[in-house]
Amino acid sequence: MGRITARRPVVRLRGDHRVDRPDTLVVEEPMELRVDGRALAVTMRTPGHDVELAHGFLLTEGVIASRADIAAARYCDGVDDEGANTYNVLDVTLAPGVAAPETGVERNFYTTSSCGVCGKGSLDAIRLRTKHSPADDDVVVTSDTLAGLPDTLRAAQKVFDTTGGLHAAALFTADGDMLVLREDVGRHNAVDKVVGWATEQDRVPLRGTILMVSGRASFELAQKAVMAGIPILAAVSAPSSLAVDLATESGLTVIGFLRGRSMNIYSRADRVLMSESSVDE
Repeated sequence: MGRITARRPVVRLRGDHRVDRPDTLVVEEPMELRVDGRALAVTMRTPGHDVELAHGFLLTEGVIASRADIAAARYCDGVDDEGANTYNVLDVTLAPGVAAPETGVERNFYTTSSCGVCGKGSLDAIRLRTKHSPADDDVVVTSDTLAGLPDTLRAAQKVFDTTGGLHAAALFTADGDMLVLREDVGRHNAVDKVVGWATEQDRVPLRGTILMVSGRASFELAQKAVMAGIPILAAVSAPSSLAVDLATESGLTVIGFLRGRSMNIYSRADRVLMSESSVDE
C-alpha cells in the first residue's frame, strides 16, 4: 500500500497478557495545494489520489466548474531531509480565462473538521454560488436500495480493514451500483476525492447519484454535495443542524442513521420510495 499505511511499534494489553509488536497505521501527511503557483490550501490527508483531491476541492469550493477549467496539475518543491520529493505540494494551473481565487480567500482554506460558517447568509451564499444545484433533480431511490449501501461501502473499504482508521465516501447510482469509493483520514478529503474522480471523468453535475459517507453528515459534506450537483447524501451517523438547513435551502436529500432498513430522512423525503418489504413494525 506504499505511503498509505505505516508500521509503528505498539504495546498491546489483553487482560494479563502483554505483547510488543508492530501495528499498521494509516498515514496522515499535509498537502499544500497551490493554484498558478500561489499557495491556496493546506489539508491533512492520506496520500493517494491527490490530483482527484485537488480537483474535487477546487470544484466544491467554487474555484472551478468542470475539468476543462484546469490546464495541468503537477507535484513541485517539497523535499525531505535527503532531498527526495515528498509529493506533498501540488500545483494546479487554471485554464486560460478561468478566474483565480479571490485575494485573501486562502485564509478560509486551512481544512479542519469545522466549516467556519454559520447563519442564513452563509447558506444563501452556497445555494447561489453553485453552478450545479440539485434542487430540480427528479431522481428517486427505494428504501431497500438505500438499506444496502452501508454494507457495500464497508465491504469495499480495503485500507480500513488493515488500519481501522479511515473515513470512506462512495458514489452510487439510484439502483445501488457503486461508481467509485475513496478512503482518507479526513472525511472531507474522501468526498473531495470522489468528486475529483467525477470531475476528471466529466460527470459533473452528478445528477441521479447518491453520496454515501461512513461517518456523520456535516455542513461541509452537504456543501460539497450541493456544489457537485449530487441530489442525495446518506450517512451512517447523524447530520448536523446546519447541514439540514443547507439541504433544505438547496434541494438536497439528507439521510442519516442509515443502518439496514432503519433511516431518518431530514430533507426532500419525496425522493425516497418505501419498498414493499420496508414495513413499519
